[in-house]
Amino acid sequence: MVSVVIATLHHEGEPTVQTTIKTMNAILEQQKAAFQKNPMPTLKERTEWLDAIIAMMLEYRPKILDALNTDFGTHPTLQGDFIEVFGMLARAEYNKTKLDEWMQPSLRETDPSMHGESSAYVLRQPKGVIGNMSPWNFPFDLTIGPLCDMLAAGNRVMIKPSEISSACSELLLEMINATFNEDHVAVVLGDLDVAKAFPALPFDHLLYTGNPGVARQVAAAAAPNLTPLTLELGGKSPTVFTPGGVTAANVADCLRIKMIKNGQMCVSPDYALVPRADLENFVSLAKAFISKEAPDYVAGDDITGIINDRHYARIESILDDARTRESQIEQLTGESDAAARRMALSLVVNPSEDSLVMTEEIFGPIMAVVPYDSLDEGIAYINARERPLGLYVYGSDKALCDEVINRTSSGGVTVNGAALHASLPGMGFGGTGNSGYGRHHGIEGFMEFTNPRGIMNVDPAAMAIEIAPPYGETAKAIHQSMIEG
Repeated sequence: MVSVVIATLHHEGEPTVQTTIKTMNAILEQQKAAFQKNPMPTLKERTEWLDAIIAMMLEYRPKILDALNTDFGTHPTLQGDFIEVFGMLARAEYNKTKLDEWMQPSLRETDPSMHGESSAYVLRQPKGVIGNMSPWNFPFDLTIGPLCDMLAAGNRVMIKPSEISSACSELLLEMINATFNEDHVAVVLGDLDVAKAFPALPFDHLLYTGNPGVARQVAAAAAPNLTPLTLELGGKSPTVFTPGGVTAANVADCLRIKMIKNGQMCVSPDYALVPRADLENFVSLAKAFISKEAPDYVAGDDITGIINDRHYARIESILDDARTRESQIEQLTGESDAAARRMALSLVVNPSEDSLVMTEEIFGPIMAVVPYDSLDEGIAYINARERPLGLYVYGSDKALCDEVINRTSSGGVTVNGAALHASLPGMGFGGTGNSGYGRHHGIEGFMEFTNPRGIMNVDPAAMAIEIAPPYGETAKAIHQSMIEG
């Protein structure tokens, strides 16, 4: 396999950013040329590519777990396996089982009176070369996961992983180079300048996962090429506890999802909407759960470290802002360890509307708890804000849960759970409005990265040609029949 190493810091003997950009363009042209030679890969080829991903993830599993620990400072082995390794096996295997079905032509109706025995169908055509700008928080899940869909769809792929999770990005380079040829799948490494140049390349499609602010810059960079985009963004995903929904099991469930990556997850519960009468009980149940099930959370093996000092300081500033406003802060776990980037899990109860905890995506181990006096008020609270990536509803009354779902908008929903809809290989995952657009996972991912090419085979005896000049008696007769109905 061809090894691609791209540097961006200009030390002696290393390429400059300009050289890096030239290299990226060369890889893109190489991949486009390879795609032109094989624009409709067979089922067998695509299945082999997915099998290669499965073998790669199993082979590199120990290195993946080590790289996660290196970047985050500490990272639970089980969490790495569940999401970053075996989650990718599930996506590849699911696509394999469905690929034959997805690749089949989808028949469309014709009008026998005009088209005779003509036939029409839609064939999902690979788009070509796809770029993937993947984030630091799930460096393998959000790189290899979409790759499963892109390759199942028959494409070539160039990946720009985040420079923040450098150990994982360097390992991705090693893994991909050992598994695929450069004209098929390539990884390019680089800092902010390279990240800015990447979306300006003339890809046939581009996936960016990150935040709305950067997404606007990505969209602007891609616009001159009219590159189709999939934007997987974040936001403030609300959790609604309907009347009667504040139970020990539900509060524990929500907190356990919050503890995944220690809140560094785009679909993490950002704030909880709780009936005002249940507010104190919610806090008590949260404290009881942590005290019983995770008393050593900060110092233990189940915590994920905050990715770097800058993000640690950013999250801490959200708590500092709440303190200056004299908000009720409930630290559920032991004290934070800033040197190890191990941050305590906290609740900010009944925060002010203009506080940072309510105006910024938290992306860390803090959850705001907002009381409401009626379900109508809670729903209005959600609808007054940007549309979230995820929305979670807890409660035993299905009618109340359905009311929340039907009267709000979000990328996805989990009922009596949080964020789990995003884990399903067969469930399209994505946002709406400020949380993004487009989908990957399952058939939605296959459709996202293919062109729905409409194809019609015309019956030579069909009369449809009579709608074109020069018009004769047959055209006049057809016209008259249309007028008469």
